[in-house]
This record gives sequence, C-alpha cells and structure tokens, in this order.
Amino acid sequence: MHRQRHDPSKDFVGFVVGDVEYAVRIHGVREIANPLPVVGLPHAPREVIGVADFRGELVPVVDMRTRFHLGAVEVTRRTKWIVVDLQAMPAAGSAGQRKERLVALVVDMVTEVFGTGGIDVRPAPSLGSGEAERGISGVTSREGALVFVLDPARLRDVTEVASLADAHEQEST
Repeated sequence: MHRQRHDPSKDFVGFVVGDVEYAVRIHGVREIANPLPVVGLPHAPREVIGVADFRGELVPVVDMRTRFHLGAVEVTRRTKWIVVDLQAMPAAGSAGQRKERLVALVVDMVTEVFGTGGIDVRPAPSLGSGEAERGISGVTSREGALVFVLDPARLRDVTEVASLADAHEQEST
C-alpha cells in the first residue's frame, strides 16, 4: 500500500474544543485516533483522565475540555485523540533524547490539516495567570477565523505525567 507524503505547505492539525479552534504543529503528531479504553490514575491532575495502551505503549490521556475548564460532553463519533510526541515539539527536551514521549489529547473534533499560506504565527497574547495551563504558543488564522496554536510541551503537569508513565513503563521491562 502506497502512503501519500505529507504536503510540506500544510504544517498544522486543526481541532475544536468547545467553540474554539486550535491547532498543533503536524511534526509532533504521531497519529489521530478514535478513543480507546482508559484506566484512571489516582492523584493525577484533573485533566489527565488516565492512561491507555496505545499500540503497546502506556500513554497519558488528557481531556482538553477539562483542561480549558469546559463542561463534559458525551463522546461521539467526532471525538478524537491527537497522539503527540512531546519530544518532537519545539519546546521539548534536548535533541540528544529521542525516545518518544507520547500523550493523547482528547478533542471534540479534528477539522483538517492546513497551512498558514505564508502568514506567520503571531505570538500568543499575554493573558496573565494561567499561561502555562493554556499552553498556547501562538495565534494564526484559517478562513478568517483565529486559530490558537497549542504547544503540548508547555503543559507542565501533562509532561510530568508523561515522565511518570515513561518511568513506570521502564520499571515494567
């Protein structure tokens, strides 16, 4: 089966959480998947709903609705996981560490893979406290609407849970 190459002019995966459009840079996206069974973790941050066995790897699962203080909704056919490699994100650790550190972001809907059409991503506005919680690294636009670019590596407690999952997986081997 021949796999199509990624169009280099399209560098974002767009998604919706609530009524707001977000995106993550495509180079950090490992896969877009349907939700899998999740096992809860005691004492995890409120938005980390647990861990899942994703293709043989233990992956923390982050509910972005909870992260952004939105009410829970029922999982539908549109609900997706965007599985990202935190090590591939721009703000992630050193280039010498190349072991994947996967996290699944639960989103209401994936919209499309898109490019900025040569428009630069603008810096995120300073919104005071909660900057790290939001994890927004910039703002771009798509079809006249603002799209907030999320950098999952900026979500401190998510990366801490991913580190714990990595440590637990290494202990198991």
